[in-house]
Amino acid sequence: MTTLTRDPARTAPAGPTRDNWIPRLGGPVWLVWRQHRAAFWTLVAVTLLGVVVMVHLRGQTMDFLAAQAPASRRSGGLPPEFETHVDRLFSIGSYLGYLPVLAGVFLGAPLIAGDLETGTAKLVTSQSVSRLRWLTMKLAVPAAMLALSAGVLTAVFTWWWSPVKGLSDGLIWTSFFSVTGVVPVAYALLTFTVGAAAGLLLRRTLVSMVVTLGIVVAIGFVWDEVWRSLGNVMSVSTDKGVGPGAVRPELPTQAEQSGDGAYFLTSSGDRLDWMTCLDQVENDRAHAACLESKHVIGWSIDYLPVSQMQSMQWLGAGIMLAVAAAVAAFVILRGRKRLL
Repeated sequence: MTTLTRDPARTAPAGPTRDNWIPRLGGPVWLVWRQHRAAFWTLVAVTLLGVVVMVHLRGQTMDFLAAQAPASRRSGGLPPEFETHVDRLFSIGSYLGYLPVLAGVFLGAPLIAGDLETGTAKLVTSQSVSRLRWLTMKLAVPAAMLALSAGVLTAVFTWWWSPVKGLSDGLIWTSFFSVTGVVPVAYALLTFTVGAAAGLLLRRTLVSMVVTLGIVVAIGFVWDEVWRSLGNVMSVSTDKGVGPGAVRPELPTQAEQSGDGAYFLTSSGDRLDWMTCLDQVENDRAHAACLESKHVIGWSIDYLPVSQMQSMQWLGAGIMLAVAAAVAAFVILRGRKRLL
């Protein structure tokens, strides 16, 4: 009896099979995802949870504002209950402020240090994959996940804060400068690459995490000290005297006063410290005569306007991303030559 067999070439379907068109991760990308899938899924879960919470809280805030008279919203005469919504904004904003710390310490520092410590790096580089490709994917995949997560969280938080900024003294734009716009994304990528560089150099996960924490704290301190210098300080002045009846210049809406406070403005355009003639302030005549002898004609106050917020954020983010790119290039070049 003759047994009939099918020729696979003849029986194969003419069109593409399901396995052919389903995109699959492969090579270094699959390995990076496999190694850090717990951290990636945690990042996704935290992002989704944060979005849900902020959308819910924003809805409550907008419902509260909708119940208030338009005149009270414009004049800032909202009831004390509005401070509850302000406190929620500050609480969520403070949580977002920890994102760069988490990115550097828990995602960046163990990234390469863990592979060096366990010997995974030696195994991977002994395969057909080049060190350059492996290091590039090692940085690119977590960076993409981190940027997406930070971008989504920041966008939703900015969407929540934008309608209420300026409605309370606590909602001034400088209080939310580092947790809105593009700054959080650039900040997180910077600390992530710094953590990866620390792990490459120190080669021990725990030590790298501790050192990265110290570096991130230092970066945060420097950032808090210098970010205001990204803007162009403007000034407003008066020339109606500085006596008891004189009115100091009024700052624009949502502007933050900068510098040491108000200055005395002289007729020549110079400015004197507000402590000028302070030793004679108890004697009105002597104090007035002292100020007159210095040709004081009014007040001058420096400030940063809210209109500069976005340009300052883009400038700061650009600087951070440039530093992050330089650190990433260092990691790739050094790892390519001296990984093991």
